[in-house]
Amino acid sequence: MQQRSIAISLPATGEDEWQAIREPLTTGWLTQGPKVAAFEQAFAARHGVAHALATTSCTTGLHLILAGLNIGPGDEVVVPAFTWVATANVVVYCGATPVFADVDRVTYNIDPVDVARRITPRTKAVIAVHLFGLCADMEALRAVVPSHIPIIEDAACAAGANYKGTSAGDLGVAAAFSFHPRKSITTGEGGMVTTNDPGLAEVANMLRNHGASISEEQRHNGPRPYLLPEFNLLGFNYRMTDLQGAVGLVQLEKLDRFIAERAQWASYYARELAALDWIRLPSEPAGGRHAWQAYVLYVDPHKAPLSRNSIMQGLLAAGVSTRPGTHAVHMLGYYARRFGLKPDDYPGARDCNNHTMAIPLHNRMTAEDYAYVVEVLREIARKPCVE
Repeated sequence: MQQRSIAISLPATGEDEWQAIREPLTTGWLTQGPKVAAFEQAFAARHGVAHALATTSCTTGLHLILAGLNIGPGDEVVVPAFTWVATANVVVYCGATPVFADVDRVTYNIDPVDVARRITPRTKAVIAVHLFGLCADMEALRAVVPSHIPIIEDAACAAGANYKGTSAGDLGVAAAFSFHPRKSITTGEGGMVTTNDPGLAEVANMLRNHGASISEEQRHNGPRPYLLPEFNLLGFNYRMTDLQGAVGLVQLEKLDRFIAERAQWASYYARELAALDWIRLPSEPAGGRHAWQAYVLYVDPHKAPLSRNSIMQGLLAAGVSTRPGTHAVHMLGYYARRFGLKPDDYPGARDCNNHTMAIPLHNRMTAEDYAYVVEVLREIARKPCVE
């Protein structure tokens, strides 16, 4: 078996995206403008929502949503304990308190039963993360979250996903998506806020542009472009550039093809790795669509021939890049110290932190790459080295 070099993820970009940025470069409209507006309209249409607002990242998108909902000091926001740290960070940015809830070890998503335990009179929102492209169990969450508490979607990994026929981004009061290069579609960095609430959309639109009453494009194309807008809100500079918007338009056209390809190879992994009883394969939704941002295995510590980290080291030695699924935020130094948290406080998140392993799945892999990953995992099972 000849050694290969396989990245955990690579963006599927090329000549189409290169050509797309020519227009902004030649027109001189580089900051948020017509390409961003077209990207927003197309993204909203694809995800079945009334409003889409492009941002610099999913993190800033989540921050806009919380700020638009007036969440601040004294408020609590329930977040999953197993997620990328930004989900909790945005709560702290607002001066509010993140309250962690445990996750399901099978889906990796927030556990509605534990959410119910975490709600208090100070709870002002719940953030449901659609981790790795699998939508959270929104029906179960709605059953335990009081109707006056908004559910926000952290849909960083979930462009193109759906839950029982409803698109991610249309499942809560608002959602934020990511276009980081590890996601299925990318604009380099970038994000998108979606909502059906016109009031929230209006406030978020102003907040992302320093609190300005109108956008730069509206001002420049208006009857009096020489006048500056009103600034009645304390806002941020969270605007996407038109270069990114142009790339996003091209990438969005490829989204369904990208997901279909990923789903095909996810099924291949499921077939070929089924005999390895020391790994649990990712959960697939019943009646929904997984976006397959990542293919995350759970390494059973009681059955595996080696520890998770040693298996990852063996894969690395063979040229296969892997990563932990993500991290348990309550185990990170800042949150553990500030809130006095211990690993065992959220055992599901702790176990996912210690035993999940993402293997390569992206749209630049070949059939030979996928076969090689499978064979290396089988070889580790046959000939485990001594730890």
